[in-house]
Amino acid sequence: TPTRSSPSSSATMKIALALCLATGVSAFQAPTAARAGTTTVNAKSASVPFLEVPEALDGTYPGDVGFDPVGFTKLDWDMSETIVPKEAFGRPSDGLPMVYWMREAELKHGRICMMAIVGWIAVDLGFHFPAAKYEGLSSLSAHNAMVAEGNMGFMLLVVSTLELVNSIALYQAANGSGRAAGDFALDPFKMTNDDMLVKEITHCRLAMLAFSGLCTQAALYEKGFPYF
Repeated sequence: TPTRSSPSSSATMKIALALCLATGVSAFQAPTAARAGTTTVNAKSASVPFLEVPEALDGTYPGDVGFDPVGFTKLDWDMSETIVPKEAFGRPSDGLPMVYWMREAELKHGRICMMAIVGWIAVDLGFHFPAAKYEGLSSLSAHNAMVAEGNMGFMLLVVSTLELVNSIALYQAANGSGRAAGDFALDPFKMTNDDMLVKEITHCRLAMLAFSGLCTQAALYEKGFPYF
């Protein structure tokens, strides 16, 4: 039987959740062109000091702290070749580096997690669609209930549409458009600057960790917000 968390751990969790809830607006920043950077030979990572900085992590991207212990950015695989072959449409021969696709995925998953945290907590605070079948659902129980009701088909349609739009942007990037990773030109409040780009990727990383913890805590304790 799980034991009740201590006051200090409870306070820590509340602070983490509050920080995640406060970051939603940063998900709509449109990253600008990357800054030029260089990596000193044998330089140590700022995030993992006992490891060397991978060559691809040269400070070009906002929030780059040299973290790639698995070595994904070292993979010699041009994923743009899969999207637009070199022989088609006059695609540039240099393609896109693996670090571009890693940053694209990092921003995408981080933005989803920032929204997911808000949505998860909102449901557990009592915000539901106005229908009897949604009453009494928690975020933890919603998945199985929606599968049983057949609502997941509509969700699949929505996600597929969003992925189709996303694929157009990736196609253009693979075809040499110069699009920055994660850039969907969505910045209605004109907030994009170097500082906001660093804040966005920082919040993305925090949200991915926090959402994993949020789901785990909710499943282990089987309690509503604040999940302990």
